Amino acid sequence: MKSIILSILFGAVSFGMVSTAIAEQSDTVKVFKMYLQSEIDARSSRYVDLALTKAENNNSDYVVIEMDTYGGALDAADDIRTRILEFDIPVYVYINKDAASAGALISIACDSIYMSSASSIGAATVVTQDGAAAPDKYQSYMRSIMRSTAEAKGRDPQIAEAMVDETIEVDSISSIGKVITFSTSEAIKHGFCEAEVSGLDEIMSRSGIEKFEIIEYELSASDKIIDLFINPYVSGILILVILGGIYFELQTPGVGFPILASIVALVFYLTPYYLNGLAQNWEIALFVLGLALIALEVFVIPGFGVAGLIGICMTVGSLILVMLENDWFDFTFVAEGDLITAVFTTFLALIGSFIIMFIGGVRITESRMFKRVALQTTLDSANGYTSNFKKESFLGKKGTAYTILRPSGKVMIEDELYDAFTRGGYIEQGTEVEVIAEEANSLKVKAVS
Repeated sequence: MKSIILSILFGAVSFGMVSTAIAEQSDTVKVFKMYLQSEIDARSSRYVDLALTKAENNNSDYVVIEMDTYGGALDAADDIRTRILEFDIPVYVYINKDAASAGALISIACDSIYMSSASSIGAATVVTQDGAAAPDKYQSYMRSIMRSTAEAKGRDPQIAEAMVDETIEVDSISSIGKVITFSTSEAIKHGFCEAEVSGLDEIMSRSGIEKFEIIEYELSASDKIIDLFINPYVSGILILVILGGIYFELQTPGVGFPILASIVALVFYLTPYYLNGLAQNWEIALFVLGLALIALEVFVIPGFGVAGLIGICMTVGSLILVMLENDWFDFTFVAEGDLITAVFTTFLALIGSFIIMFIGGVRITESRMFKRVALQTTLDSANGYTSNFKKESFLGKKGTAYTILRPSGKVMIEDELYDAFTRGGYIEQGTEVEVIAEEANSLKVKAVS
């Protein structure tokens, strides 16, 4: 009886301990932390999208963005803003120094704004890559989304607009000729910041949360690899392989390895830029069309003329455009440094391709690997081989020009068609001709007077 009572007491105590542990675990809040501490661009947009998806999958209770940015691309900022506005989990932003331009737009989209001391928010005028104010159509769009975002989050829409437009005057806050940029204390005073804090712990404490678990977002291995391939140096190597592979395949049709290497390099080149929103469908189509024109020039049109040159320009140009966040050749918001880097990377790879083509080409054809896949045997006349298909001489025989000879074409002799050419003259179709010489598989003819 005594043992039964002890067992019951032990079970009750154990149950209580487990219940308490479960209760404590359920009281722990999951806080998902991410960072925006560089220029806002397509990579930032993809980073935020991946992070918010991860936060949802982890059943996070809050998301905190630690921000320090001077701005960036308007379209990327708009994508981030929209993603945050449509997100079901509360999103807080902790401005640790700067939230200018695109950073201000993203901050206003968040549910709560916190700032460290000596921080700032505002100055959202849209500027071009040289620092000048962008055309009014961009300013108008920025004013519109700043206003609507502020309204959606219960903040003063007129102040949000005045962060963009210097012609908007807000009583006792800003005068005409200056856009609004708030310090931490000013942002708190005018409803664009909840409080000045020193870090995430204080943010949670002010929200009434004592027990919380911080989950810091890190890119996965695959995403880090994607970022690696966006590196200009790696992109240059891939472009070199793409162009070199195409050249060697044209020089040795049927080998297969050069074009395979070119295709693999093209996939590794385009995929990261496409996933980051830089490579657009029309830019990829431009590259394919350029290759088609080059192939048309090589295999269909004799010589190398307009189609080939246009094809080369389209192919090289598309490789440059893929690296840049342009809008149908509009480079208004493309940083000058990015443009120079893209052009320099592509042309350096192009020069490297030419070096490989004209210097390394001979060594490749003499390598063991090449000899395994290419025919090396020479069938010369000393060993009894001949390219002459004719069993008898055609000298002196007569026939008619089956096609126009200018100077080459087809002739009909004894109801059989043969390749033929003239001494340089022009012979009309149907003209009687006479064979005056035989050269390999072709007949040299003249018109019969």
